[in-house]
Amino acid sequence: MGKLTEGIKHLIIINVILFIAPQLLKLDFTNILALHFPKNDNFGIWQYITHMFMHGSFPHILFNMYGLWAFGTPLEQMWGKKKFLFFYFSAGLGAGIIYTLVNYYQFNNAFEKLIELGSTKSEILELMNPTLVYKNEYLQTVNSLYATPAVGASGAVYGVLAAFGLFFKDAKLALLFFPVPIAAKYFIPVMILGDLFFGMTKYSIGNVAHFAHVGGALIGFLIAFYWKKNQFKTN
Repeated sequence: MGKLTEGIKHLIIINVILFIAPQLLKLDFTNILALHFPKNDNFGIWQYITHMFMHGSFPHILFNMYGLWAFGTPLEQMWGKKKFLFFYFSAGLGAGIIYTLVNYYQFNNAFEKLIELGSTKSEILELMNPTLVYKNEYLQTVNSLYATPAVGASGAVYGVLAAFGLFFKDAKLALLFFPVPIAAKYFIPVMILGDLFFGMTKYSIGNVAHFAHVGGALIGFLIAFYWKKNQFKTN
């Protein structure tokens, strides 16, 4: 941590502007910039990048920007601005793609179950509405995946976390809910495994894109591992 590095400063500024400006102007850019399900009419390929700069609440952007600063600073100092930004966007892009692939798999499984139960494709799609909650498990899954867009820099930040844990594995992290400092090599894998667990079960609390976290961490780890192995640290 320490001084705000150039790349991270610019990322934070853009995120803050895109969080505050729509509220001041009373505009909603969700349909344009958030990451939608590919079958949704609002989907655009650019959203794999733009969703990283959208946040749903103040705590959401606060924790993401704090994580970017706290864990990204030593990485940018080590790699330099250009390498860090390449890493950050690669992790965020990978997170969005993996998140979409998992959603697509879950969507198709639930969709096929509804077809087997006697519904037609057109009947199912007519029921897609983000404001409705259905009692039918499969219909609720299809509706949620189809109608709920993803926002936030969490996937990219998880990539930063994974890289930090690889390069600074013995760094001690002090947590508000756990008074004893924990080494990054223990804490960060537990966080990622927790997201994997919650993503694969029904115990998740709130609308959290767990597989975007896991995807960002995976891509971030692979890039960081390659760079570390090949001493790719020049500015």
